[in-house]
Amino acid sequence: MKNLKAKELRDKSVADLEQMVTAEQAAMYKARRDLAFRSLTDIASFKIRRHNVARILTVISEKNRGTN
Repeated sequence: MKNLKAKELRDKSVADLEQMVTAEQAAMYKARRDLAFRSLTDIASFKIRRHNVARILTVISEKNRGTN
């Protein structure tokens, strides 16, 4: 799991970004479930996914406002 760059996200359409949010949230749910069952070994990936969701949602809101 890598950090997504806001510059890369701004090049994508809103529909693509919404699909990315859905995928990240599903992966975050799976990571949270694995953490509860003690089968998650990479705890840092959960934090990265959470930050990625925040970045994507920020870019979506910027596009909806017409800022960028």
